[in-house]
This record gives sequence, C-alpha cells and structure tokens, in this order.
Amino acid sequence: MIYILPRIALIVALAVVFIVSPSLLDPHGAIHAQSSHGGPHGGHGAQPPSNATEAYKAAMEAMHKDMGAIGYSGDADIDLLRGMIPHHQGAIAMAKVVLQYGKDADVRKLAETIITAQEQEIADMEKMLRLRGK
Repeated sequence: MIYILPRIALIVALAVVFIVSPSLLDPHGAIHAQSSHGGPHGGHGAQPPSNATEAYKAAMEAMHKDMGAIGYSGDADIDLLRGMIPHHQGAIAMAKVVLQYGKDADVRKLAETIITAQEQEIADMEKMLRLRGK
C-alpha cells in the first residue's frame, strides 16, 4: 500500500501534463508559458525570436527530421551509427550558431571543440558503416 500511493501520484501528475500540455503549444509546436494576461506570450515585454533562436530551431528541426529518416535496419549497431550521424550533425549546426551569434569566449571555444570532436566521430561512424557494408 505504501508503494502504491507514490505510483498513483505519478500517474495523476503525468495525466495532468498530457492533458494540459497541448494548450501550451503554439501551431508550430513551440512551448510557451501561459500567463494571466491572456495568450501564450503574456502581452508584456514579449521579444520576437532572435536570429540565433531561429537558427537553433532550424538546426533542431533538420536534426530531428534526419534522425527520423535513417531507415531502421533492425540491427542495433547499424541503427545507432545511422541515428547518431544526424544527431552529431545537429550538434555541429548548433555549435556554428554560437560561432555566428555568440559572444562568450568560453562558450565559443566549447563550440569549436564540439565541432572538431563531432566531425571526427561522424567520420568514425561513417567508416564503421562502410566496413559493415552499409
């Protein structure tokens, strides 16, 4: 009985999230906090998306689209490699957004490191796929 109550509370909480969350989405699927001032943006001081935000959104959309189009093989090893390549390409695209728009030197350095590492890992995964005839 003691263990059932936390599970019931979790189930109720998840149900609330799934019921309420569609009302927090705009037509493009972006999540916004509702405010008491009506509408998802609250009407006070809402900022339009920046160029960086739009670039991040584009990178994420492309990554998710490409990850969903890998053509699953049923082989966990092959599917991991095929799925991680577009995932890493997405990381590179997001890091390039920082190089274009970011101002923090530490974050820019991290972005450069991400690009270098992800490019090498993509090359490694592509080689693994070639060696497996995929």
